[in-house]
Amino acid sequence: MINRRSFNKVLSALAGSAFLSACQNNSSKKTPFYKGDVIISTWANTNANEVAKSILNKNGSLLDAIEKGINSVEEDPKDTSVGFGGRPDNSGEVTLDACIMDEKGNAGSVTCLKEVVNAVSVARKVMEETPHVILTGQGAHNFAMDQGFKKTNLLTEDSKIAYDKWLQKSIYNPEINIERHDTIGMIARNAKGTISGACSTSGLAYKIPGRVGDSPIIGSGLFVDNEVGAATATGLGEIVLKSCSTFLVVELMRNGMSPAQACKEAVTRINNKYDIKDLQVGLIAINKAGEHGAYSIQPGFVYAVTNNEKTTVIDSKSLT
Repeated sequence: MINRRSFNKVLSALAGSAFLSACQNNSSKKTPFYKGDVIISTWANTNANEVAKSILNKNGSLLDAIEKGINSVEEDPKDTSVGFGGRPDNSGEVTLDACIMDEKGNAGSVTCLKEVVNAVSVARKVMEETPHVILTGQGAHNFAMDQGFKKTNLLTEDSKIAYDKWLQKSIYNPEINIERHDTIGMIARNAKGTISGACSTSGLAYKIPGRVGDSPIIGSGLFVDNEVGAATATGLGEIVLKSCSTFLVVELMRNGMSPAQACKEAVTRINNKYDIKDLQVGLIAINKAGEHGAYSIQPGFVYAVTNNEKTTVIDSKSLT
């Protein structure tokens, strides 16, 4: 006679077997290897993609291409969520977060960086010139100065006007898909199959000073595994941090899911755990074959894709 304990063991074994079989079946479906470069970035950052592609066209390194692509957004004062012109914290000071990760698993990051436009470039220096992964606050600033970066006031006149207007009520209420942009995350795979990525942000507008979101945290805002693929995130960083979303996406791809399927599953898990009514998270991913995909909680999230033929902006599917 089978008792309850034995029956449960049988059910567990069958469930595990079914999951393993599903993963194996997914893995057995070979995706054709795209032979050219594939660059994808969050939101409609077509110019950033084009900058990155121009470097690859000149046989530049993948990491150089990604860094310079993101630099173009960091230096654009019209983008108020990244770099120069970013919205300040509630004390009126602009602080930046960024990270970068290469195909060897090396990573560098900065948080609460002040007075330096190209945060992602400082993150790369952390990766290449120090034994550390993350530098923060004054330490990150001092390091950037030692590395020869220019000291710059990041608060533009437009951002100051917006901040002064916000001070009249001082209501902290992050908006979904504000101006249809947010963190710039870029992940790419070159023609040789090498994968790298980076992201940069000024964080939530009018945040509490010292707040750090997901963007500079490896496994949350960005994760790269050259054997599998890469993922990056945008949206409310607190939710992505608690979910380790980009690491999850890469692991789901490792188990046979396509980039789009993996992003959808990661977003679905967020939906199952948190109240998502007033928040947005968007995920993009690329795999070793050059296949890409995305998914978001709310509609309105888009991402830019550049290959050998053209650059296009794609509307992401969403849960709602």
